[in-house]
Parts: sequence; C-alpha cells; structure tokens
Amino acid sequence: MRYTILGISAFYHDSAAALVIDGRIIAAAQEERFTRIKHDASFPINAVRYVLAEAGIKITEVDSIVFYDKPLLKFERLLETYHAIAPHGLKSFLTAIPLWVKDKLFLRRLIRRELTVLGKFTAPIQFTEHHLSHAASAFYPSPFEEAAILTIDGVGEWATTTIGHGQGNQIRMLRELHFPHSVGLLYSAFTYYLGFKVNGGEYKLMGLAPYGDAREEQTQKFQEKILDELISLREDGSIQLNISYFKFLGGLRMADDRRWERLLGIPRRLPESEIRPEHTNLALAIQQITEEVVLRLATTARSLTQSKNLVMAGGVALNSVANGKLLTSKVFDNIWVQPAAGDAGGALGSALSGWYIGQQAQRTVDALDSMQGAYLGSSFTNRSIKNLLYHQGIDFTYYKDFAKLTEVTAQLLADGNVIGWFQGRMEFGPRALGNRSILGDARHPEMQQRLNQKIKFRESFRPFAPSVLKEDAADYFDLDTPSPYMLLVRPVLESRHCLVEKPQEGSDWRNQLAQAHSDIPAVTHVDYSARIQTVSDQTNPRFAQLLRAFKKQTGYGLLVNTSFNVRNEPIVCAPEDALRCFQQTEMDVLVMEDFLIIKQ
Repeated sequence: MRYTILGISAFYHDSAAALVIDGRIIAAAQEERFTRIKHDASFPINAVRYVLAEAGIKITEVDSIVFYDKPLLKFERLLETYHAIAPHGLKSFLTAIPLWVKDKLFLRRLIRRELTVLGKFTAPIQFTEHHLSHAASAFYPSPFEEAAILTIDGVGEWATTTIGHGQGNQIRMLRELHFPHSVGLLYSAFTYYLGFKVNGGEYKLMGLAPYGDAREEQTQKFQEKILDELISLREDGSIQLNISYFKFLGGLRMADDRRWERLLGIPRRLPESEIRPEHTNLALAIQQITEEVVLRLATTARSLTQSKNLVMAGGVALNSVANGKLLTSKVFDNIWVQPAAGDAGGALGSALSGWYIGQQAQRTVDALDSMQGAYLGSSFTNRSIKNLLYHQGIDFTYYKDFAKLTEVTAQLLADGNVIGWFQGRMEFGPRALGNRSILGDARHPEMQQRLNQKIKFRESFRPFAPSVLKEDAADYFDLDTPSPYMLLVRPVLESRHCLVEKPQEGSDWRNQLAQAHSDIPAVTHVDYSARIQTVSDQTNPRFAQLLRAFKKQTGYGLLVNTSFNVRNEPIVCAPEDALRCFQQTEMDVLVMEDFLIIKQ
C-alpha cells in the first residue's frame, strides 16, 4: 500500500501545494502560477488540483494532509506581542484579530472546507512547525546522508532562525533565535526603506548593492550606525534588534521612518523614485552585514554538528550573494540550498516531514538530490499547444526533429533575437531554470538593457543570470561546484574582464551600468559577478541541447536566462500565459515545445 501526503502552505505569501507518495516528490506548485496574482497568499486550491491531477488521484485517496506551520503558536506570539506594546498597535490589532477569530484559529476546519470542493475525504489534517517545514524541505531532498541545517527567514511562529542536524530520517533542532530578533525582518526593513516591496523586493536590494562603493566613507558610516544602533551582532551569528527603530511589532510599516532618517542621514526612498548613490551605498552596507551574519551562523552550525555538509532554507537562503560568499569561506565542504527556499517550499517540507518523521520511514539519498531539477510543475502536450495556436490564428513552424529546432533557435539567438522558451514541467520556486525562461545572447552588449526596458519592463539596474553547460562553467566563472538552481553568485574569470574605468566616488550607478565588464556583458554585474545556473543532461536534456547548439555556432556554451514574465506578474504557467506575454512585449521569437513562432 502506498502512502500519499499532501503538503500545504498558505495565508501569508507564496501559497503552494506539494504531493509526496512513499517519500517521492510527485509534484509541487505555487498558487500564483494559476491565479496570475504574484505572491498569492490565498488557499492554494488550484495548486492542490494540479498536484492531485499530476499523480492521477483524487482527494479521497490522500492519506494525510500537513500544513506548514502551527496556527495556535503563531496566535500566541501575536497576542503576546500586542500585549507587550499596548496601547500601540491598536490599528494592526483591529485588522488582524478578527481574521484570526473568524478563520485562522480554526484552520483545520477551514482547510477541510476548502478541500471539500474536491470531494469528501477522511484524511487527518496535521500541523508542523514553520521552521521544521523549512528544515525538512532542505534536508530530506538533499544529496547528504547527514548535514547541518540552517533556516533563516522573517518569522514562523516564534522562531526566526534555526540550526539543526539531519541524520538519516531524523532532524534535531539545536538552536533557535526568536521573534522579534530576525535577520529576515531586518533585511526586509531595509528593502522597505529603499523603496521596494517587502516579501518580493528583497532580491532587488541584493541586485542594487553592487552599485554601492565600499571605499566611500558613507558606506562605512552606514555599517557602523547599523551595528551600533539598529542591531547587536554576536559572535555566534545571532542578532538582537533595537526594536525602538522598527514598526513591524504592531504597526503597518517595517521601520520608524523619522528615527531612521535621523540615524542614517537620508530619508526613505519612495517607490519608483530616482535611485541615488546614497541608496546604493546603503544597500551595500546591509548586504555585507547580512553576509557576515550568515557566515557566523554557518560557523556556529559547523561547530555544533561537526558536519562537513550544510543545507539551507528560509527566505534569506535565496540571497545567492551570501551563499556564494559562504561557499568561498570553506566553512563547509558541501552546501545545498532548497530551490523553493521561501514559504512555498514549506508545503514540500511539511509533506516530507509527514513521511519521514510522521511515518518513521527510511530515507534513500539521491546522488544529485531528489528535487528532479525543481521541474515539479505543469506540462503541456504538443496537441494542446497546436490547438491554441490554431484557435488564435498564429503562424507557426512545427519541428519533428528537436535537434533541428535547437539549431534554428540557436541561430536566432546568435542573431540577437530574444526568445521565450517554454518546455516541459514548470519550475517550483522563484527561479526560471530553462523551462519557463526568456533567453538571449550573453555576448550582446545591449542585451541587459533591452531585456529590462522592453521585455521585462523592470528597473534597469537589475542584473541577469547566465545558464551555462555544467562542463563549461569553469571556463567562465570561479566556480568548482554545480549550481543547478541559480542560487550561487560567483565571480566572472578575470581573463574575461574588460578594462573599464573605475567609477569615481559618488558617481551615478548608471555610469557603471553603461560599461561592458566582460566578454559576456549581459550576465556580468558591475562587481564582475554572476548568478549562475549550471545545466546538465541529467536535469534538463532539452535545455542542454539548446546550449550545445548555441556553442556549436558561437563557441559560447551559455545564454542569458531570465524568468518568463513581466514585472509584477508571476512566471508563466500555461501556453496561454506564454503567448500573451510574447504578444505584449518586444520578444522576437517564442518556442513552445516543438513549435516555433516568429513575431511578424
């Protein structure tokens, strides 16, 4: 008899569902991909429908349902927080508590009601702690028999950071940092102060930081003030926030704008306003402090576990710059980061914890990992795509020979075209990994600006990632380990650098952006770094075949790879989404499975 577990995360951001059968990951997807609402927090009914359909089962055949955190513990934290700051926080209290009293306190009933639309079922509904869900999502799919586990995010119930140890099918939690002291909330507060959206704009802050100048006195002063006034950073990596500077305890904002302005000497940047050198310097200051925190936490994890392996999850684990620095530090011999490290991955972690911890099942370790390249989402047949194109009256060319299709596509890329690439199963997590991607020629000096301004409609400072053949990665980057999930930032080799004039202190970031920094300028950030995806036949043979076809024509085994979406929209899920995005942007070509469409 097989045992089927449905994992669910919901009601905060990035709701998702995952299905695990006898410990094998069958499917996982975020709700946003189906509703087209970015970071959708609603109950993931569409994602549940999908994962059940992928397995070919009904809700009545599910043996257990596991939710990714414990609502009563979270409610306890809310009540204690409001009590501690009263009478402040009244507006937030009046907004939050009615929602809890109506539904969230009775989450088991709410989940059962939401799922009953799929049929009557008898499976028990269980709850696991938020950071255990993160830890399970990181350890159980990893390629390690045992590993230290580091989870860092905003907050779960009480925990904001944990260190654990995974061995076989067991996870032991060793240390916890509790709310309100949180690395994730600290980084989000700076995200807010720099004019980006919390729980969505943190990666923009990370991309902005390299434009800052570490040599400038202003950057150093920012760091001093953060470490002297905003936080206390301890040797073990734990932090204590000076809560008087923050508003998230009972307010509807992250920071006390007036106090921050007095401390830092600059006002909060308003969304969409001009980015000035002081903003880039502040971004660099907090990024470097975050890197130091992660390094100290990892050092503590090594000391506590004596393991040579580290696995990571939680939103801060998506900070690929910090991950790259951690790799360089050699604190651990091997590092593996869950590709869906944020709350969406909690759905997967809760399901896996239900199997390994709940059922005491034995664990078999996969030499690569058991995430299947993170290609755990929807796929579509040639027939369904052909029907769509006929119905829309779209001219297309069908290629029976995929090798010929990659040859033609590679030539179009080499000619400077931007191509939407839609293949196989959708990725789980925030990164497009070659199945729902927009591709371009990394050698093209204007490709980065063209992609940002005319296709993605996003901020021009944002860098793009390279997808490179696994066997060729060391020819371009200082990287000696696979990076299949685009979660490591590493330097571009000096031999590929272009000689560019160093920016003067206080110079505008646009001056840096305008210069080509290497012979692959579209994927080389201003600090000569790149967020790398290594591609192999084992995880994505079709994408690897395209890269080889491009290499055969150009000598370069890499491409620009960015997610197939425009600003403020989720990554495309279905062919209809891809076609709409293609038609509404200045993309030149769309390849969906074996069909090629050239924009007229």
